[in-house]
Amino acid sequence: MPVNKNNGSLHNPLLPAKGRKVNDGLASSTDAQFLPEKNLLPDSKSELGRDFGPIETRPEPDNLVKKVAANAFTLPTYQDQIKPEPLNTQQLKAKRLFQKDKQFLTSERWSVRPSHSLTYVGLFLFTLTLYFRPYELIPALSGFSSMALVVAIATLVIYLPTQISNDSSLTIINTETKCILFLAFWAPVTVLFAADPGIAWKEYSEIFIKVLIIFVIMVNTVRTEAQLKGLILLGIAAGVMLSYQALGLYQSGVFAVEGYRVSVDFGGMFGNPNDMALHLVIFAPLALSLALGLRNRLARIICYLAAGVMVAGNIVTQSRGGFLGLLAVALTLIWKLGRGKRLKVLLISTIFGIIVVSLAPGNYGTRMISIFVPSMDPVGSSDQRRDLLEQSFWVTLRNPAGIGIGNFPIIGLRNLVTHNAYTQVSAELGWLAFIAYIVFLVSPLRKLGAIDRQLIARKDNSWIYYLSVGLQASIAGYMVASFFGSVAYQWYIYYPVAFAVSLRRIYHLKNQKGETSADNVF
Repeated sequence: MPVNKNNGSLHNPLLPAKGRKVNDGLASSTDAQFLPEKNLLPDSKSELGRDFGPIETRPEPDNLVKKVAANAFTLPTYQDQIKPEPLNTQQLKAKRLFQKDKQFLTSERWSVRPSHSLTYVGLFLFTLTLYFRPYELIPALSGFSSMALVVAIATLVIYLPTQISNDSSLTIINTETKCILFLAFWAPVTVLFAADPGIAWKEYSEIFIKVLIIFVIMVNTVRTEAQLKGLILLGIAAGVMLSYQALGLYQSGVFAVEGYRVSVDFGGMFGNPNDMALHLVIFAPLALSLALGLRNRLARIICYLAAGVMVAGNIVTQSRGGFLGLLAVALTLIWKLGRGKRLKVLLISTIFGIIVVSLAPGNYGTRMISIFVPSMDPVGSSDQRRDLLEQSFWVTLRNPAGIGIGNFPIIGLRNLVTHNAYTQVSAELGWLAFIAYIVFLVSPLRKLGAIDRQLIARKDNSWIYYLSVGLQASIAGYMVASFFGSVAYQWYIYYPVAFAVSLRRIYHLKNQKGETSADNVF
């Protein structure tokens, strides 16, 4: 071992040289004396190398090892330390609701075939005949009063083979069709134990079964935007025509009902002013929603005018159920369309509504107040309807299976109907049918609400969004107005519910082409 000539001690070249400083960026100058001097390992040619023999050299590490070693001692940058900001409670709730709505809507299975063109023509002609009754408008067709039945049968004949060949089934199966199929099965069963089987069978065979069949045809046939809007425009056109005639009768002083209420010359489903008002309650918000979703200015103005005319026509019917139905429609539209400024919109709408009621012709304001103060009713119909409601309630409790479709007038006061769609079903068809009827009304509201929430999250104000809101207002208006009329077996509600089912199909097929996920929204 070599000897250090300065101090006589052994010198080990592997130990750090005294006082030598190393500045490699990893240690301070005070620690330098403890660091080995670089490149001090002897090679075989040096004196130390000859003493110890050849020293094995390690193979040079490859590039991957060098990168891993370098990254292992690399400190994280500022950007690496930034974490995504967590969602707050409201955002998390909205995201969970969005994902729940998505799962809720995608659980339904829809056929993607754009079939049933010929069936739709039959359905359109049937609806035209149902609403406008051409055999009453055209003298040459006065003897063809069974026109609607003939068109309905022809439509069914076309529908059955087309549906089976395209979808291999008679109908789609969803919540609404399940309720309809149950009512179609249970209603004729009640004929067997009805107080008057003849009346029960007539009610079922002449009215209710036609409604149910056409509903099934509609939800399977209407598959495009043009088809859906075509049927809606038919209902709006019928509402405008009825309102125009009612306004003309009012201006002429022709009051055919109770001496101060107008009644149009149309028979059938629009002969009663309360029933006509119900149709206007259903289609006024649909006209408004179409206007909001249209880009053509002229078409938008026409739809706005149509909605205004139907509201005016509703007022001159002096229908209290129609008034409450319009109130439900207004509240629904305010709640859905006034997000972020609901209180302001509600206050403005309330002031506007008070002005309209106060300026309404005749004793409209007094009659509407009689809803809450029955003593102000000039004909005493409020007390009568309250008695019928109480009686139908007790009949429901005592007859879980119902008393037979159409049979309540047999046991009712002065041979009168229930004047309430809900107790009409519960008293005549029983408890299970009542549950099916409620589910039939509520299910489209829930699913339409899921659609408009998804579209709002995507900031999509397309016609689908506005029509989904309009249909919710339409169904809500019916649910309130039908509390004052025995209309559960009539056509009124089955059209907007069928529209809601068709809109879900269109929305689903549109999403298949390109859907925004909840992760991208939030």
